[in-house]
Amino acid sequence: MVKRKPELLAPAGNVESFYAALNAGADAVYMGLPEFNARGRASNFTKPLLQLAVQKAHEKKIKVYITLNILIKNKEIDQLIDVLSFLESLKVDGIIIQDWGVYYLARKYFPALVLHASTQMGNHNSVGVNYSASKGIVRTVLARELTMPELEKIVKQSKAELEVFVHGALCYSFSGMCLFSSYSGGQGANRGICKQSCRRIYQDGGEQHALFSLKDNQQIENLQKLMELGIHSLKIEGRMKSADYVFQVCKAYRMALDNPLNMNAAAQMLEMDMGREKTSWFLGGNVSNGITDDPSIGIRIGRITDVNRKSVSFSSSVQLEEGFRIRIRKENDDEQMYLKIENFSMNGNIYQVPSQLFGKIDKGDDVLLVRIKTQSFSSRLGNINTLPELKKQVVKKQEIRRSLQTDGSKPQKPTLLVRIGSPEWIAKLRFDDYDAVILSYKRSDWEKFDAQIPVFLQNRQKIRIEFPKFISENNLDFYRNLAMKLAANGFCHFFISHISQKLLLPSGAKVSCNENVYVLNDASVRMLHEEEISEFTYPFENDLDNLLSMTNKQGIVPLYFYPELFYSRMPVGVNQENNQFADESSKKFRKTIKDGITIVYPIVPVALFHYRNQLEKNGFNRFLIDYSGEIINSNVVKRVLKNYIHAEAIQQSTNFNFKLGLK
Repeated sequence: MVKRKPELLAPAGNVESFYAALNAGADAVYMGLPEFNARGRASNFTKPLLQLAVQKAHEKKIKVYITLNILIKNKEIDQLIDVLSFLESLKVDGIIIQDWGVYYLARKYFPALVLHASTQMGNHNSVGVNYSASKGIVRTVLARELTMPELEKIVKQSKAELEVFVHGALCYSFSGMCLFSSYSGGQGANRGICKQSCRRIYQDGGEQHALFSLKDNQQIENLQKLMELGIHSLKIEGRMKSADYVFQVCKAYRMALDNPLNMNAAAQMLEMDMGREKTSWFLGGNVSNGITDDPSIGIRIGRITDVNRKSVSFSSSVQLEEGFRIRIRKENDDEQMYLKIENFSMNGNIYQVPSQLFGKIDKGDDVLLVRIKTQSFSSRLGNINTLPELKKQVVKKQEIRRSLQTDGSKPQKPTLLVRIGSPEWIAKLRFDDYDAVILSYKRSDWEKFDAQIPVFLQNRQKIRIEFPKFISENNLDFYRNLAMKLAANGFCHFFISHISQKLLLPSGAKVSCNENVYVLNDASVRMLHEEEISEFTYPFENDLDNLLSMTNKQGIVPLYFYPELFYSRMPVGVNQENNQFADESSKKFRKTIKDGITIVYPIVPVALFHYRNQLEKNGFNRFLIDYSGEIINSNVVKRVLKNYIHAEAIQQSTNFNFKLGLK
């Protein structure tokens, strides 16, 4: 393999971070507008500020990528069109996207835009990369959960640029597949306002743990290998981080990329990034130490030695300076208490700092350094009044919206689909009660699947075969061969969890998409229609208002399901024998494992049967009952089917955010 120097891509959550990235040697920066990006709580850039930033970056031959990496609700399409038009006229170097509706509008109406597939798109194998490439997406940001052998195989098969995260925070769930934040109050991670559910403390067998809080990603030890593989771009996470963080981390990787002899110095510099403990995670080949007991950031530098009404004292061998920031950590309390180092005095290695924390902290509490001051970065980009007027093409929104409407065949009467997660459910069902039965089996079940069993032979036309959300590079051939074998036995209708999985199916197969191929707007429906997708399923985290706003109503509406709140490759331990745990409000959840994937479900189901009449009145008449997350129970099928028929609510269930709304 030929070693190449990859692009170093740094975050710019605000103007100071933008300058920090430029000064530290970034080859490219990524940033967002206030709307439509996965870091909605970052400062982000107004349109005039973004124009100034692009101008300055291009003067220095530095590329600018814009994050449009969230899911778009249907009523936001007009605003999205305005943003795409602006970015095309601005001549940004690329836009990073998650939603296939954004893809469709950009490719069809703003063809000058260069498209990158966000890690939120869930690309974790060469089929995903090459499908995106076939649609004109020039770069794929790969899932963080890949092992080095998997990455090596993807590189050999890839027809597009590849981007890999090398530093920063890790999410417990696969990006794009986390519903926990959305479930906890409608603040969807896929909408850019994640509540960081994986960082929270949970009650586990009478104890409290940060069960799902991962250490920070650091790939400095694998940097040479990534260069040898020819990875095009190395990405630093951190649009919510300080400018000091951006400078420190970017500078370290710049040093290491430019000269391997700087590797040790770069590693030492990264020790002061003020993040969490570090892990090389799946790329490094060892995830056993991936979980951290302390989900907050900072480097432990000492302990509190004295507290009075005017100041705190602590011992530390670290040399601190004016402007540094520390955090006080109590042993049994996760409250965040911060203190700026200013007007301090020293006596040996004892620091005395003015504070108002008397009564809140005690002797022996840990002191953590959370921010250093490397240098000052400007918060001004220039005078927006001097900006040249951008030349924009004329955009006819009404014509674009009309073009998104699709003609779909709607059944004369409501149709009901049911999904099951294991063969044991077959004995619980009457096929006559359903129009289709989706088999969402694990690999070991498919290996033992007998297509000649009478119940399958008699109901071949009703059976749908579902592929999982994660198919590793090593398992592609298994699912490709499974599809061929099943199709040869007359099972020709497949439900896919990633649109690229259609490439694993034999010619002539009928293809539908489950809820993991997100459809929250008419543009994504149009995209699936042109890809000859037979049926699609609306997302679990949809809301009623958005659903009713869509012009295409041919999708499948999930009415009963247990949402997969976390879907992760990372193993995690739970003390309780039944694998249950609870959040701070005592809401209960359970953990299970399927094909090596850790899945977290709520204890109670989501049930929306009482909305059925309203949905049918508004043109929706394809519905789904999903038992794939249900613990097998002989009574549940009869009870749930009765509530569906009578359009009645189920006791001990939740609406998810269907009524309250997805923010």
